[in-house]
Amino acid sequence: MLEYLESLPLVDHHCHGVLDRDLGRAEFEESLTEAETAGPPGASMFDTQVGFALRRWCPPVLDLEAHAEPEAYLARRAELGAAEVNRRFLAAAGLAALCVDTGYAPRSILGPDALGRLAGAAAHEIVRLEAVAERVAADGTAATGFADEVRGRVAARGAVGAKSIAAYRAGLELSGARPSDAEVAAAAGRLMRAAEAGGTQPRVCDEVLHRFLVWCAVDAGLPVQFHVGYGDVDADLRRGDPLLLIGLLRAMDPVPAMLLHNYPFHRHAGYLAQVLPNVYVDAGLATHNLGHRAPALIAELLELAPFGKVLYSSDAFGLAELYHLGALLFRHGLAGFLAGGVEDGAWTSRDAERVGGMIASGNARRVYGL
Repeated sequence: MLEYLESLPLVDHHCHGVLDRDLGRAEFEESLTEAETAGPPGASMFDTQVGFALRRWCPPVLDLEAHAEPEAYLARRAELGAAEVNRRFLAAAGLAALCVDTGYAPRSILGPDALGRLAGAAAHEIVRLEAVAERVAADGTAATGFADEVRGRVAARGAVGAKSIAAYRAGLELSGARPSDAEVAAAAGRLMRAAEAGGTQPRVCDEVLHRFLVWCAVDAGLPVQFHVGYGDVDADLRRGDPLLLIGLLRAMDPVPAMLLHNYPFHRHAGYLAQVLPNVYVDAGLATHNLGHRAPALIAELLELAPFGKVLYSSDAFGLAELYHLGALLFRHGLAGFLAGGVEDGAWTSRDAERVGGMIASGNARRVYGL
């Protein structure tokens, strides 16, 4: 089963750019964690699940033995240079297509076109909704014209999907009601006044605006991705449970809602994918962070989620290694799950291969129209 899945190019339906420069050890370790820093003195990100997974699976791509020591690994990485490292790991991931979230770029990173060239894959944009709204507000658009301007920009991007980061800003308890233009104008006015008073860039964190942005994507016919659960320190995990979204998910039907990451709420997400016709799920980000435990995560996600509604994503950002690790650990975890079912007589090997193809790429191609 693993050999079969390794032969299938993946569609990575949610990912980010990678850094195009060489990194010192401190910055490299910081890129392995969702925390603000890699940890206190004496603690290393190499001594984590993702750190050990990296040492197990990444050194051979750089012509080193598996389990290379961190110092040797980083020295070889520096010797090859960022461009070659990125090329090797993007190619090793075995991708057919990437759907790239372009809304988060705090550092100089490679965009969709460059990623696609490195991976030898088609690259598509996922538009981050809050980023569009913040640019409109920063451009000085009048509050009364804010709604129409945002709608126009979302529809004009030519993206294959949109993403909401409401989980980071207001939480996922979003009403299913479509806000009126008057409500949007009032919320936009508050956004602009707050930014002006603080001398800062506009930052969307209003429940009304998050809902409005989702409806902009729905009206444009775009699948809407939602950050769910695990993320960096800015996310309030208590408000990141996808069950809080159920009202909006129902109201969005039949436009697809793509629940991203989901850990530790992956069983909740699987339930929603089962009971709501427009909900799809993945285990991105957590897959490589759980390392050796990734197969348990994948098996738990697949307890309730229909196999036709599960997709692959890496949520790789910064380090090209995360593209390789995400793909490799996903293939290993899914192969073990499907092969175990064949051994137990739960399904045939033919069925296992068919389901593997659906999850690897078929479901994403169907939902995004790739």
